[in-house]
Amino acid sequence: MDEFDLSAYDAGVLTGSRELADYFEAVVAKTSDAKLSANWISGELAARLNKEELDISESKVGAEAYAGLIARIKDSTISGKIAKDVFDAMWNGEGSADDIIESRGLKQITDSGAIEAMVDEVIAANPGQFEQLKGGKDKLMGFFVGQVMKASKGKANPAQVNELMRKKLEN
Repeated sequence: MDEFDLSAYDAGVLTGSRELADYFEAVVAKTSDAKLSANWISGELAARLNKEELDISESKVGAEAYAGLIARIKDSTISGKIAKDVFDAMWNGEGSADDIIESRGLKQITDSGAIEAMVDEVIAANPGQFEQLKGGKDKLMGFFVGQVMKASKGKANPAQVNELMRKKLEN
């Protein structure tokens, strides 16, 4: 808990077996991000292992490969949502995270200009809702972010979309 700044729950899950603890430590050694690694190991990986009734030693994605996926989340190459699809492909033996991201064109859009153009298009297509949002109907923010994400096929960086929407509201 102290070494990796993890909660008692995370530490308990990750030390459920020596093999799981070793897997976690190998991933963290490559990613330098214990919390993100813990979340993905105890989340997506554990769910898949449980579903297929496999032990960590039988995982179809090794620690180094999993670290590659987590690194792409950490550096914003892909979003968490896209990472789930990449993980599925990795589990099915389609290659490394980088190979899958490249071959499927899954790289997240982080170009502010490209995202802003999409935001502008969505606002232009929904002027009534935008006026309601400006008037204080905050629940419409989710609608606009969702429309931009849809326009980008899920590739826009959601944090940037939210930030750009807030800037549009201020102007």
